[in-house]
Amino acid sequence: MITPPVRGGMPELGRALEAAERAGRAVMDVYRTEFEHDTKADGSPVTGADLASNQVIREMLEGSGHRILSEEDADDGSRLGERTLWIVDPLDGTSDFVDRTGEFTVMIALVRDGRPILGVIGWPDGGELYAAQKGAGAFRYSGGRWEGIRASDAGEIGRSKAVGSRHHLSEREKEAMARLGVGSFEGVGSSLKACRIACGEADLYFTYTDKMCEWDSAASSCIVAEAGGDDHRYKRRHDHVQPQRCEASGRDGHEQRRPA
Repeated sequence: MITPPVRGGMPELGRALEAAERAGRAVMDVYRTEFEHDTKADGSPVTGADLASNQVIREMLEGSGHRILSEEDADDGSRLGERTLWIVDPLDGTSDFVDRTGEFTVMIALVRDGRPILGVIGWPDGGELYAAQKGAGAFRYSGGRWEGIRASDAGEIGRSKAVGSRHHLSEREKEAMARLGVGSFEGVGSSLKACRIACGEADLYFTYTDKMCEWDSAASSCIVAEAGGDDHRYKRRHDHVQPQRCEASGRDGHEQRRPA
């Protein structure tokens, strides 16, 4: 079990880290096989790894006393009355999993009063974990140790590095980056885009997608914010997390980078 990076932190942080670590192992067990995948009603892929990860996470979190909203479970709306809620994406970047790029993650967030207060992202193929607790900073676990992470302070748009979807980058997004004069761009899978922002390895990520759900960005929103970056994804509505247009950036100059 990995020791949490925050001394005297929320007990849920240790639980979420262990869940992400175990779920990551379950995901990699499937990844190393000749797996097959199905297609959901919305056209997105689903694999045995999604379901195996979801089962592991549920088993770990169910004893916490908080309800769970997961991409792989039915949502009956009853969660809207909950003040505190787990939000889970058991396998973010299933398309990257299917394409074997290695850029897929496990995402776990704890939300209170409509805002993420804890976020954990596991990168199984990279052997890394990212974690944040509100008011306590953001951290990366790599090579057997934790280190604090910080978003970049690059203020010049012409020298900034943008990241975006490897599979779903739209013409509108390409045009926006050209209009803004972004210095460079790299396609990155899953929530690793937000992790790049949080670590200062990229300066800007935005998307015009209207398909983003709570589980796609709750964990990464907490991590980016605690790393000192700016995340414009959330607003409070009916006491639950509700995504807006997604955008995340480093510490300086984010207002000039916001797409029109």
